[in-house]
Amino acid sequence: MRRTKVYIAADWTGDSNAIDQLHYWNDSESWSLSFPDAHEMTQAKDDSLNCNIKKSLSLRLNASKTFVLIVGNKTKYLAAGSCRYCQSYNSWGQFCARGGSVDYRSYLQFECEKALRDGLKIVVLYNGPSVDKDKCPDILRSQGMHVSMWYKESVFDKRYKWNYHAVKNAIGD
Repeated sequence: MRRTKVYIAADWTGDSNAIDQLHYWNDSESWSLSFPDAHEMTQAKDDSLNCNIKKSLSLRLNASKTFVLIVGNKTKYLAAGSCRYCQSYNSWGQFCARGGSVDYRSYLQFECEKALRDGLKIVVLYNGPSVDKDKCPDILRSQGMHVSMWYKESVFDKRYKWNYHAVKNAIGD
C-alpha cells in the first residue's frame, strides 16, 4: 500500500478547536493547505473493543506518510484505549473476557509508537502560543518538528491568531 495520507492524533475532546481549524484549512478553497485525511477511511464502531479500534487505527496509520499530533493541556495524560478501561477486561485475571489481546497502552501511545516504528514524518502541533515540550508525550518529545499553532502579530496584540503558515509549512511536503 502506498502511503499518501495525513494521520491526526489528539485529545479529540479537549483540543477540538485545533482539529476543527486543521479541517477548515484543509476543506476550504480559500486556503492552500490540502492533505488526504486518514480518518476518512473506514472506522471501528464506537462500541468496539479497544483492541478492534486499535486495529482500525493501525490500518489508517498504514496508509499515512505524515503523523500529526496536536498537543494540548491534557494530551500527555490521555488513558483512553487501555484495556484497563475496556468493559471486556477482567482485572482479577488480567485477560479480555471476549478473547481479545490485552494491551495497556492508550490509543495515543499506540498511535505514537506505531508512527515512529513505521518511520512516518512526525509533526507535533501545540494548541497554544508556544512550544511546550513538557506537555508532549515523552515518546515524541525529541522527535519530528514541533510548531505552535498560534501567534501574535505584535507585542501589543492582546489576541492570538491561528498560525496558518507555520502549520502549512510543517505538514506540507
